[in-house]
Amino acid sequence: MTVIVIAAVAAFVLFVGAGGSRISGVGAHELVAQGARLVDVRTTTEFSAGHVDGALNIPVQDLSKRLSELGDVAKPIVVYCHSGTRSARAARILESAGFTSVHDLGAMSRW
Repeated sequence: MTVIVIAAVAAFVLFVGAGGSRISGVGAHELVAQGARLVDVRTTTEFSAGHVDGALNIPVQDLSKRLSELGDVAKPIVVYCHSGTRSARAARILESAGFTSVHDLGAMSRW
């Protein structure tokens, strides 16, 4: 039973992956202060209810179609969402699209 659980967890981690490098709230603040793009990948409704000042809202489901809004692929990007699931997915999308400095804050509450 234990072997099955360990195998399932390992498969999940390999399949889902983290995408981007995880970054602390302090690290995210520093990067944004240095000019990194801050991207909120929650829905527009969630964004309208409250967001980090200066963040660009691109819902994760629209990200692939709106990559041009992010500019230079070498410019650092910090992504966040409500809990960290969508930001991890967004980080993987960005890295797959060639963005080279993607940082996943995870949950907005970590800001």
